[in-house]
Amino acid sequence: MKKNRIFCVLLIAAALLAAGCGQNNAGEAETIIVYNWGDYIDQSVLRDFEQEFGIRVIYEEFDTNESMYAKLKAGGTAYDVAFPSDYMIKRLIDEGGLEKINFKNIPNYSLIGDRFKNLPYDPQNEYSVPYFWGTVGILYNKTMVDEPVDSWGILWKEKYAKEIFMLDSQRDAIGLTLKWLGYSLNSKSDAELAMAQAKLVEQMPLVQAYVGDEVKDKMIAGEGALAVVWSGDALNMMLENEDLDFALPQEGTNIWVDAMVIPSTSEHKEAAEKFINFMCRTEVAARNCEYINYSTPHTEVLSGLPEEITADNRFYPGEDDLSNSEVFDDLAAMLPLYDRIWTEVKAEYQ
Repeated sequence: MKKNRIFCVLLIAAALLAAGCGQNNAGEAETIIVYNWGDYIDQSVLRDFEQEFGIRVIYEEFDTNESMYAKLKAGGTAYDVAFPSDYMIKRLIDEGGLEKINFKNIPNYSLIGDRFKNLPYDPQNEYSVPYFWGTVGILYNKTMVDEPVDSWGILWKEKYAKEIFMLDSQRDAIGLTLKWLGYSLNSKSDAELAMAQAKLVEQMPLVQAYVGDEVKDKMIAGEGALAVVWSGDALNMMLENEDLDFALPQEGTNIWVDAMVIPSTSEHKEAAEKFINFMCRTEVAARNCEYINYSTPHTEVLSGLPEEITADNRFYPGEDDLSNSEVFDDLAAMLPLYDRIWTEVKAEYQ
């Protein structure tokens, strides 16, 4: 999930290979449009793909699953590869928004761990190839926080007023509040959601800002005591500032998987499959993992990581570590209520 510069559009230019390689009938270089989370790829990987296959990559970024979904639904851009999260993949499948992948063209799919196959959002492994996975937790500055960080409830403590950064993401913010209250983060109960909304409004005066990717610089610079962040971002920030640490609350959290898919808008399906297979090469996947520091589903990359990382159950949690945690369901029928709650919470803050 990752994550997240807002709709930054990058055109990755590289010299094409010999005439005719990767060209269409008009003699022009074939082009694919890739839509990914912000700061979620080693940019040199894109250049290498272009040089090897003679296929130009236009690369665009999004900041949330919801903004990505809105852009896909609006049409106008024929995206060839996108990187949504689990619940959004399910919604797109149900709405006919994705192409089935020809896995004969993705031999490197065999390198993806079995733990990340046959998942509920794509039970027959027809539409998606896992990219990274992780959790959501609390990053904290040890010089400002002098108590155990083991519950979402710490985000409601008056002593940290204006020292808290919340994710500007309705599913994450509402979900973690539901978990703290003892409910499912996929709740469809009007009463439970009303309680979550009340708690978020109660918390609002304590929040310094609702943030996306900018939380990285702010926490590294010591501008806050607590922040809700994705696990891979937490590791990156901890490497930059030794005062920072990360915790998964005891109430449980969200387990997410981001995956590569081919939108039904794609006009270059075979080229898109070449790109997905390229991204699953061990050497390429390792470079992306080193750059992003999110948890990898790639078996050969995982086996090559330092033991101090793979043995850390905050970044590579086992089944027991996630016993209280959940994957987001697609709550399409409940979206109007979730949208209203988040709109009203943000309106109170503004």
